[in-house]
Amino acid sequence: MKKLIAAVAVLIFCVHPLIHAEEVLRLSTTTSTDNSGLLKAILPEFEAKTHVKVHVISVGTGKALELAKNGDVDVTLVHARAAEDKFVAEGHGINRRDVMYNDFIIVGPVSDPAGLKGSKDVIAALRKLAGAQVKFISRGDNSGTDQMEQAYWKEAGVKPAGASYISAGLGMGEVLTMAAQMQAYTLTDRATYGAYKAKTGLAIEVEGDPKMFNPYGIIAVNPAKYKDINIRGANSLIEWMTSPEGQKKIAEFKVDGQQLFFPSYKK
Repeated sequence: MKKLIAAVAVLIFCVHPLIHAEEVLRLSTTTSTDNSGLLKAILPEFEAKTHVKVHVISVGTGKALELAKNGDVDVTLVHARAAEDKFVAEGHGINRRDVMYNDFIIVGPVSDPAGLKGSKDVIAALRKLAGAQVKFISRGDNSGTDQMEQAYWKEAGVKPAGASYISAGLGMGEVLTMAAQMQAYTLTDRATYGAYKAKTGLAIEVEGDPKMFNPYGIIAVNPAKYKDINIRGANSLIEWMTSPEGQKKIAEFKVDGQQLFFPSYKK
């Protein structure tokens, strides 16, 4: 009997680590989902439910898609629809789904030296800003925010000149900090602004233009290109984030009582 108990104990000891071993899933994502605190708030529930440990790599959308294209991650969560569609069309990704949305805003000093406050026309506001001899900080990193900003300037047909336009090559949180220090304007997603508002003291100057709609999509890396892609884990995360449970968690995430992301799928 003692030998049998000992044998069972050894068997449990050997199998136990396998039962509880966590599968690893590599996720590249835009800085807004990380800087805002969203992923820290919602991913633990997914990890506990699936025993999949998500390793988050937070960079600009351009870099996030590049990491996915190179097979360095299993799944990507970004916000640049044209770039996402191109990524899928070229065979790099599969199973793209809408996840959530928020919007872009232009923020700046409370004193608002360019006189943008209350504007709901982003193109008109940027034209006014370009002629106001004030500083504008650009992400300059090929992120989804940077791509949208450049499209706005192109439509406006004008851009701040010389020292008035600073291309930082940094993430959104760092750019908001720079804008506060330099009393400058910048384009930001509302979620990151909400997380940094108290630290920076920047005010919302332009909001509400339909052109500033900011949707997020999640895409699995194509396993046909890279055999070591964790496609099971990638699809599990996609299914969870777009499920009623995941969408509810996204909707419940708030900073200072303000909802920062809105689920794409509603009841």
